[in-house]
Parts: sequence; C-alpha cells; structure tokens
Amino acid sequence: MEKDLTLLILAAGMGSRFGGLKQIEPMGPNGEFIIDYSIYDAIKAGFNKVVFLIKEENFELFKETIGARVEPHVKVDYCFQKMDNAPIYYDELKDREKPLGTAHAVLCCKDKIHEPFMMINADDFYGSDAFKKGADFLRANMDNDKNDYGIVGYLIKNTITENGSVKRGVCKIENGHLTNLVESKVERREDGIIYATPLDETLPEFKVDDNDTVSMNMLLFEESIFGYIEEGFKPFLEKNKDNLAKCEYLIPEVLFDTVNKGEATCTVIPTTATWYGVTYKEDAPAVRASIASLVKTDDNPDGYYPNHLWTE
Repeated sequence: MEKDLTLLILAAGMGSRFGGLKQIEPMGPNGEFIIDYSIYDAIKAGFNKVVFLIKEENFELFKETIGARVEPHVKVDYCFQKMDNAPIYYDELKDREKPLGTAHAVLCCKDKIHEPFMMINADDFYGSDAFKKGADFLRANMDNDKNDYGIVGYLIKNTITENGSVKRGVCKIENGHLTNLVESKVERREDGIIYATPLDETLPEFKVDDNDTVSMNMLLFEESIFGYIEEGFKPFLEKNKDNLAKCEYLIPEVLFDTVNKGEATCTVIPTTATWYGVTYKEDAPAVRASIASLVKTDDNPDGYYPNHLWTE
C-alpha cells in the first residue's frame, strides 16, 4: 500500500497575526485565502493528506471556513499547539501563552503524521513549482532508510517586499546540501543591495546577492524528525532558562543541528517560483494582483488556477 504524502500547514499564528480568522483578507477572486492555493498546488503535486496545526480555540471557525472548502478534495486532520505537549521542566512555562516556536508546533503533530511530509507556513504563497519539486523529493527518498531531509530553496530576489524587512533563512550550500543557515532580517536598501541582519545579535550584518538561496520554511522531513525535536527540547530550554517567556524552539535550528552532528543531510531543492505574502498590510494589493495574473479567465485563458478554485 502506497504511503500518504502529507502537507503540514502551520496555521496557529493566523488569528493573532490578522486580528482573527474572520479578518483574513481574501486574496483570490472568489474569497480564496493564500492557504487555499497552497493546498490546491499540493494536491496537484500528489499530496493526499493535509494536517493543519492551529489554535484549539479556532478549531470550529477554521473547520467551517478553510476546512469545509478542502475536505471534499483531500484527507484532512487537525492538531493543536498547546503547552501540555511540551516538556515542562520549568514552572515558568506552565502559564506561558505564546507558542513555543515552530519545532514545538511540528512536535504537536507527532501522533497524526506517520509518513514523509512537507511543512509550510499558512500565510505564504509558494507557487506550484515548489510543491512539485518537494513532492518529487519526498517520493524519491521515502524508502532509502536515510535521514535525508530537504529545503525548497528560493532565490532571495523572489522573496522580498518593497515595504520593509522580512525574516529569511540565508543558506550556505555545498554540493547541493545545506551546510549553514543564518536566520536573518533581509531587505533591499536604497543603494539597491540586499542586506541580511542575523537574528543572532553576535553575528555581523552581511550583503546578499540577488540569486543567493533562502529558506521560506518549506521543509521536507521523514518521521525521524520528531525524535530529534524531542531529543533537543530539554537542552534548548536549559539554554534559554533565563528567557522562558519569549524563547522559541525553531524547526530550522533543529534541522541544522542534526546536519551539524552528522545525523542527517539536508538537500536544497532549488525553485524559481516567486513567493508572495502579506508581511505588511501594504503588501496585500500587490499579492492580490499577482494571484489574479495566475487565474484563468476569459481575458487570461492561459492562467494556471481556475477562477473558482474548489468548484471547477
């Protein structure tokens, strides 16, 4: 029996970021959200299961909106990011309301994912090519008994906004594999050059070429990643015991730690797709226009997406 190919969508931050699910701005011509296009692209690429990681209090609303649209087309499951499935080594964590980061988010889905999976952010438009490349990678590696994880790598010039800085993982690559990942704020400044300011304040700012590769948190894993997340959780909390109210356990850091220890490799799969996202409210009109240019209409018969995404 063929294994499922799962798309894990991290959507626990959607409500807080946009002021509640009801206030998410539709980006498609018939009220579609960016997340709709990601699921559509994933199904076309061969993914047959979607797992949503959401806040428990948003479950009914999420299921009635996004869930209701996609459940007729793909297997769907839901997980909640809650503190009761984090190892509570410190009393300060018991009352923490802010999620513990993307690694904790992935771990919350351990009981629902038993197959190769792709992880994405709910509010990023990744493009169909990225999903095709990711699905091909997972299918090619699902039975090789190696921890060969993957990142779909974007050209940095295809991922920035004119309205301010954005967070990106700047990649260093050798022979197609990730050797370093620097989480940074990047922006193109008035001189036309892209600069990266590492989130680790001990590291200096550096210039980035337009065609350098960045991670957009489109990551590809086997089930084994859950064990590495669990293994690293206690050391992470001990390291951050003086910052337990704000620290975040991030999946790119877990990924790179496994690579650095020689316990896994991480292939960087290049895509020429363009990222779209509403990092700032000023981004919304441009994102809406970009998506519209990809939708099939009488005036645009060569568009990729149907005008009514889920009913055509």
